[in-house]
Amino acid sequence: MGKIQDDDKLYSLGRIFVDHHTRRSFTRFHIVGNENIPKNGACVFGSNHCNALMDAMVLLATSKQKKVFIARADVFKNPRTAKILKWLRILPIYRIRDGIGAVRDKNGEIIDQAVDVIHDEVPLYLFPEATHRTKHSLRQLSKGIFHIALQANEQFGHEKPVYIVPVGLEYGDYFRFRSTVLVSYGKPINVTEYVNEHQGENEAVIINGLKAVLTERMAELISYVPDDEDYDAIWELTKIKAGRMPMTLKKMLQRNKEVIAKIVDFRDKEPEKAKEVFEKVNEFAKHRKEQNISVNSVAMRAPFWRTLWRSFLALLGLPFFVASAAVSSPIWIIANLILKDLKDDAFRNTVNYGVEFVMHPLIMAVGVTLFFCLTPWKIAVLGSIFLYYSYVFFFDYKEFFRLLVSDWRWTFNKKLRSELNF
Repeated sequence: MGKIQDDDKLYSLGRIFVDHHTRRSFTRFHIVGNENIPKNGACVFGSNHCNALMDAMVLLATSKQKKVFIARADVFKNPRTAKILKWLRILPIYRIRDGIGAVRDKNGEIIDQAVDVIHDEVPLYLFPEATHRTKHSLRQLSKGIFHIALQANEQFGHEKPVYIVPVGLEYGDYFRFRSTVLVSYGKPINVTEYVNEHQGENEAVIINGLKAVLTERMAELISYVPDDEDYDAIWELTKIKAGRMPMTLKKMLQRNKEVIAKIVDFRDKEPEKAKEVFEKVNEFAKHRKEQNISVNSVAMRAPFWRTLWRSFLALLGLPFFVASAAVSSPIWIIANLILKDLKDDAFRNTVNYGVEFVMHPLIMAVGVTLFFCLTPWKIAVLGSIFLYYSYVFFFDYKEFFRLLVSDWRWTFNKKLRSELNF
């Protein structure tokens, strides 16, 4: 059998289709920091893991370059699934929960394959937190990424440097389809250089050092909130104080980071006062959610004329929305049926993506065929364009309308507005 990173024409063709649908799943898909990726050397990428399968899909779509991923081993239990996953260029990694024997007997071979991948200068992507979590924070990083980097350095570090490149995924919303995503590549860690500077120290010490550096650099790439008892209050306050003015995703991230830094500094300097403020914030958030008011309405503080203008636009778009809802009904009906029984909300975007990925091409195939068979070609072309954008418009209009209703509720909710005194 060939290497997992070997060229595959069918895979390459499928990538075009997959990457297109991934980018289509977001209203804005931005990438920054490409200049930080070393041009010469072997790279392993470590990313935060906050949006289930969509994290891997987003990273895959950042470039046309070949990539290999590592995922937890339990999804490889079925032999047929394992074969498909390998074809998709995904390697398993075993954890303690899979059994000490599996870690001892199987991970060695996987690490060897991973080292071979980066030796061929094919980017290898891992999620060092080991599991996904819909939070703007980081779990303690596992050791797998460092074992791979160190073994690679031991084997060929004298020929070319080995790097760990930190990656930050910043989503506008973890649970809403067609939100936004910013992919940030941070300053790489030169593992070869680091090992040379720490000669004489044992592997455990070196791993802990690399872990501290990677954690710090990953945290710099996201709206990092300390994961403690004040997390919810700090993030609610951040969203309110940062505002939602039109700005690039990079500027939005920077704004969030500045506000978080001020809040954390305030908590450190005045803990008692901060405790009172956080209690008010949590109470406000509770009442806001009970009344179905989006935090975006609070943050935007839209003037009355803007809400009126948006209401007029909603009226204009209503006929197109109804038509889009009818045409794309097989997609959203199937997605809603699956979502109704979903146990982990982190997979909401994954479900929406998967159903759209399968159903939209089928609707296009049937619809375009009928249009060109039954109508003049000009109408058929217009109809085909409408079909292509129908599901996107359906979802975007729904979100637009949801926020519009929220704005009206916020405008006339004097009681809740009076609670905004922190």
